[in-house]
Amino acid sequence: MEDHILNEPAPAYHKAYYTIQEYLEMENASPEKHEYYRGGIFAMAGAGRKHNVIFKNMLGRLYMQLQGRPCQPYGSDLRVHIPENTLFTYPDISIICGDIVSSPEDAETAVAPTVLIEILSRSTRDYDRGGKFKLYRDIPALKEYILIDSESINIEVFRLNATGHWELEEYKTPDENLRIKAIDTMIAIHEIYEGTKLTV
Repeated sequence: MEDHILNEPAPAYHKAYYTIQEYLEMENASPEKHEYYRGGIFAMAGAGRKHNVIFKNMLGRLYMQLQGRPCQPYGSDLRVHIPENTLFTYPDISIICGDIVSSPEDAETAVAPTVLIEILSRSTRDYDRGGKFKLYRDIPALKEYILIDSESINIEVFRLNATGHWELEEYKTPDENLRIKAIDTMIAIHEIYEGTKLTV
């Protein structure tokens, strides 16, 4: 896998290589979020207004629909680790079925999400669709990867099929319902984009 799959390293960190424990010590003391990949530490982009509105809508709908069920949604404060490729990151929304399984490197970091959701912005769109999706596909438990555009009504759902291949389903109009098959849930597209002015 290419070395430059992520964004440019955070300028505050000048070492060529950090161990995972060095990253975790620095990250737990930092007010900002950073990703870790193969010894590098990378700054994460901030979120705009529409991104935050969509995040609130989506997490709220998921919370209501999944109450009392074995799969639960978590926001972007939950750090996720992929031991298969070393990545530590903070997905916008993670859905985990059953108990949260901790990373072998850090008890506060989760592994094995069933569904991951990223809200796209101009600065993260290419990374979330490309390099990050390549890394996410190394998660054995992952069944669906959902990309929600914050600049237009456009949702892409990458779903693992019965033969182990990823299939794409797209939603482009506010009168459709987003289907999250892995957790047997439907959410109206207009509810996801409510308050963004993109549905009028």
